[in-house]
Amino acid sequence: MVTAFIMVKTAAGKSDELLEAVRQSEGITEAHIVAGQYDIIAEASGDEVYDVMQSVATRVRDLEGVADTRTYICLE
Repeated sequence: MVTAFIMVKTAAGKSDELLEAVRQSEGITEAHIVAGQYDIIAEASGDEVYDVMQSVATRVRDLEGVADTRTYICLE
């Protein structure tokens, strides 16, 4: 099982609206609004690294109102 944390930067005022959409995305196990450089942090899991990256590339990053994402794959 591969786990990753996805940092999501949203357009101004879109965090609340996007939180539920991120949570509903396939492969996402948790998501929370946070303070800092990014607006939402999400945890994703999948059987392979490709599965996790696919979740980000096609589901989270392409949501309307998402300005940027960064994905950190867990090594432990």
